[in-house]
Amino acid sequence: MPTSDPHIPFLDLKESNAFCSGRLIEAAVRVIESGRFLGGDETRLFEQELARFCGASHCIGVSNGLDAIRLILRAWIEEGRLEKGDEVIVAANTYIASILPIIELGLTPVLAPPSPVDFNLDFSRVEDFVTPATRAVMLVHLYGNPCWNADVCRRLHDRGILLIEDNAQAIGARASAPGLYGSQSTGALGDAAAISFYPTKNLGALGDGGAVLTHDPALAATVRALANYGADRRYHNIHTGYNNRLDELQAAFLRVKLPLLDEENARRHEIARIYDSRIRNPFVKRPAIISGTRQVWHQYVVRSPRRDELRSHLASHGVGTDIHYAVPPHLQPCMKGRFAHPSLRITEQMADTLLSLPIANVNPTQANSISDIINEFHG
Repeated sequence: MPTSDPHIPFLDLKESNAFCSGRLIEAAVRVIESGRFLGGDETRLFEQELARFCGASHCIGVSNGLDAIRLILRAWIEEGRLEKGDEVIVAANTYIASILPIIELGLTPVLAPPSPVDFNLDFSRVEDFVTPATRAVMLVHLYGNPCWNADVCRRLHDRGILLIEDNAQAIGARASAPGLYGSQSTGALGDAAAISFYPTKNLGALGDGGAVLTHDPALAATVRALANYGADRRYHNIHTGYNNRLDELQAAFLRVKLPLLDEENARRHEIARIYDSRIRNPFVKRPAIISGTRQVWHQYVVRSPRRDELRSHLASHGVGTDIHYAVPPHLQPCMKGRFAHPSLRITEQMADTLLSLPIANVNPTQANSISDIINEFHG
């Protein structure tokens, strides 16, 4: 039987960082005593370490994940590889941050259906959305699931279509087949990747932070300049750029946590396995564990036609949950009238039925208890 009141929060960031708090304090002291808070050794070394971890040739630390997407798209515009009006295909069920930079830069987002199996872009249908105006496809590795189909992606790339990864949720994940440049790691599969270090991520900063990864040295140079007011050297601005730099303090914190990421992802995988083996409620559909890939379980997302009742049932037993995402981008007020899209029935069904269970701070005993509570739910 489940405990009557386990008090399991959906996420506790204090607990998430407690295991390395001493090293985080040491990192903060190191930066403070150095007197260098931007553009120093911490950022330089973190960029090298992250590029090596993901198998990419170049890494540029930036201010956040949304800015990482903006910088990649803007760099391709500067290089003449994209221009206003070009279409970018993206899964319709992503978080709105994937889409905002597309619109801001005058590009046209094309919302394609997600797969009900892994919640990523449905590769069996994506080529149906390609038009003569298609210039890029955004591969969002949602919930920690690698979004990659080697055959489809190679066909898209052979047609001159750029592949950008939104890797905000899947750092450390691996696809079942190599990407364009040989790596199977998310962040190094396509032409460029954006990463977020928002504090809730598997690799989270203690504030905002992000990174751009690429195998293309020219793109890396353009992104680095754009992130620093458009300057390639001091007082020499070759682009009208931004201020999108990663600061030394966040880089130092991330350097503490990056070597621990594989252990964190393995722990989440253990919890996902417990949920998968223990949840046996006919009203609850478990997410797929996909053979041949490495999922990192940024979220463990179940589906239920009685989602709101299930959520209330869990809350009554002290279990916190969340919804990712309750309102899809095309239904957001700021997007009204922006999209001429076909039926997005699958996306809207997902928004109405998905529920994220605790996974970030859960131990095996708690995972078993949560599973029991779910199994007792009868709607």
